[in-house]
Amino acid sequence: MTLVDIYGSFPSNSCLKEIDMSFKEYDQKPTFLDMEIQRAVSHPRNKQSLSEIDATINWEPIKKIVEENYPVGQSELGNKAYPPLMLMKAVLLQKWYGIKSDPELETQINDRFSFKVFIGLPFSEPSPDHSIICRFRERTGKETLEKVHHELLNQFDTLGFAIESGMAVDARVVKSASRPVSDRKLKELREKRKSKAQMRKKTQRAMRFQRDLESDWTVKHNKPLFGMKEHAAIDVESGLVLSTHMTRASEHDTKYFSYAVIKGIHGKKLPKKVYADKGYCGEPNRDFLSMNGIGDGIMRKNQINASLTEQEIQRNKEISKVRYKIEQYFGITHKYHGAGKARFTTIVKEHWDHLCGAMAFNIKRVVLNLRKRQMLAAT
Repeated sequence: MTLVDIYGSFPSNSCLKEIDMSFKEYDQKPTFLDMEIQRAVSHPRNKQSLSEIDATINWEPIKKIVEENYPVGQSELGNKAYPPLMLMKAVLLQKWYGIKSDPELETQINDRFSFKVFIGLPFSEPSPDHSIICRFRERTGKETLEKVHHELLNQFDTLGFAIESGMAVDARVVKSASRPVSDRKLKELREKRKSKAQMRKKTQRAMRFQRDLESDWTVKHNKPLFGMKEHAAIDVESGLVLSTHMTRASEHDTKYFSYAVIKGIHGKKLPKKVYADKGYCGEPNRDFLSMNGIGDGIMRKNQINASLTEQEIQRNKEISKVRYKIEQYFGITHKYHGAGKARFTTIVKEHWDHLCGAMAFNIKRVVLNLRKRQMLAAT
């Protein structure tokens, strides 16, 4: 079975059902106070950047996706819920501005007029409580977020950012949010959690643990690390993140090569070539690319009985010049989004957080590139 066959079975975002919702509605007509405040804050650079994002992204299809899959606000009973698009924009702000906690995000929204303008909250209204933002992550599953990610990539494609020229695949270790423990202690804690979970089955209530028991040990550059691992695929031309997936740190990179490639496909066409470092240089991966008619951009490494030829060494150098963009993504999100260390203690939550970070990275990259295009056109 080829990738086209596999990809053809993936769910599409094009068919969205119209359903009745019960969310808070805000009057978008500005008051005299609103206009005076907007005039006073119309020059700051961050407001200009957020205005550019609003002008670039079509939020309507994203609004439909999150509302269709959001379990809150679908009843006429009780208080009306905050619009999920407002909460989605809030967590994107958290990534762009390196806000480390939900209580801090709540404070920043209350203090910064540009944030309220961006999420569509009137100046006179308080920010959604930090607990609401936290529950929004839990209620919006990774499947919903992947649909939003897919929709954004489609929009970027229409703006001229091709996502089919080539793909780079790599992985990085994300340090655990908890203090590292030995493998023996980790096994004991996992058994303890399992037994407690079985005791609580009758209540149907989720078990809550502060200790990260889904991370484990790996070795990177002869240094032991305790945490999870992010497997990502990047478009080599635009530098946009195509897919991201979280596993335990002990999972070998090459095991998720084909998965990262499949999840990174957006549209009917396959990437012309897939680039990867020496860690992926295995026959199964090369056969996978060959079987699906995808160019082999995997770097070669020395074998036990044979060293690299001059041609192979030169080929590795050429591949390094192309796949640097995935290292760029890792570096930027590590520095500005805090992606080098986990925020949560479960793989599911951490996957959601990294996917949200990838979306924020993509939006910012597209806006900056569009700004450069306009500057070049003006000269």
